[in-house]
Amino acid sequence: MVRARRLRTGIGVTALVAGLGLVAASPAAAGGGHGHGQGGGNEDSCRLVESTLTFDGAPEPELTEMFTTYANTAGEWTGGDSTYSIPMRGGKIAWVFSDTFLGEVADDGSRPLDSPFLNNSFVVQDNRDRLSTVTGPEGTSLIAPPTDEPSGWYWVGDGLATKKGDIQLVALRFWYGGGGAFDFGWESNHLATFDGRTLELESLTPLPSESGVQWGSYIAEPQGHGWGQYTYIYGVDDEGLVKSMHIARVRGTDLTGDWEYWTGSGWSDSETDTVAVMAGVANEYSVTEFRDGYLLITQDTNELFSRNIVAYTSCSPTGPFQPAGLVYEMPEVGALGSYGNPNIWAYNAHEHPELRTRDTILVTYNVNSFDSSELYEDASIYRPRFVEIEVDVEPSR
Repeated sequence: MVRARRLRTGIGVTALVAGLGLVAASPAAAGGGHGHGQGGGNEDSCRLVESTLTFDGAPEPELTEMFTTYANTAGEWTGGDSTYSIPMRGGKIAWVFSDTFLGEVADDGSRPLDSPFLNNSFVVQDNRDRLSTVTGPEGTSLIAPPTDEPSGWYWVGDGLATKKGDIQLVALRFWYGGGGAFDFGWESNHLATFDGRTLELESLTPLPSESGVQWGSYIAEPQGHGWGQYTYIYGVDDEGLVKSMHIARVRGTDLTGDWEYWTGSGWSDSETDTVAVMAGVANEYSVTEFRDGYLLITQDTNELFSRNIVAYTSCSPTGPFQPAGLVYEMPEVGALGSYGNPNIWAYNAHEHPELRTRDTILVTYNVNSFDSSELYEDASIYRPRFVEIEVDVEPSR
């Protein structure tokens, strides 16, 4: 079983619809910047970007079996999406899910039509690989819907554990217009803080939202290397067909600190100075240290409902990111996929660097159906997939 650990230098992708990216966005002129600084895009060249990467992936058997058995037999969590992971004290891992099914799974693999459905939950993996579901009071969402907009809800982004041991998550507030399954949209960003022992919600406070960026696609904590003393907060501009990466940072590992925003040539205190770094990322993706550079893992949204997970490399956490190749084809997708069902699609691939083993990375992605009735007929659809990817790096000569 893979174990959570802290990465060290040199150890070596939500919306319901995966959008269409078209061309790389150009950085805008910097406004109110503070200069480059640590991780500011002015790093020297690195061997990783100049190397040829090849990827060999297969389902990770132990996590796959552990979550499948738990979902089918525990009578608690039976499926969800997002699938972020946060190392906790005592060797635990908090697996963070947005939309979540609870309840029982029948012997034929179906869910009852009255299965509880939440917008966010935790599944905690302890140091003996036992799983337990954490929700809000009486089986409700961890973060209750906004009281001023009863039809709204919160989906969760990535997060971290503070020095105190509390869990901080970026919470994305959405509205629903009542006009069908896809009549919804993002409204604002918030910071949810949970007690590190009980995982009860302690506070929910606003985060910058004026730029239209959904922050929390990925959170990269400082580990040395190019991160310096900063935690990097990656986000996505998902207002049109093109999904584009944006980057913020905060000193230390407390998201309540003062945020700065990447302008293309420096850092600004003003969120509206943020610029698109590149297009084609998903709503959830990951940027992690790898060898002497950085590895971006994302579903390819340059193609509508793509089955492809792709990689990019960079010498800086702010890019520029260079294409590094196809990582994995999600086999469930479409009429020719493993379900043989044109309604099946997959989304939001990202890495879990605390579960990396040398150059073998762990990637998760989510699977869904355009026909929601199928999520009840077959509970196996709406669950994360765990994939081990062996990365071979061939240095340039």
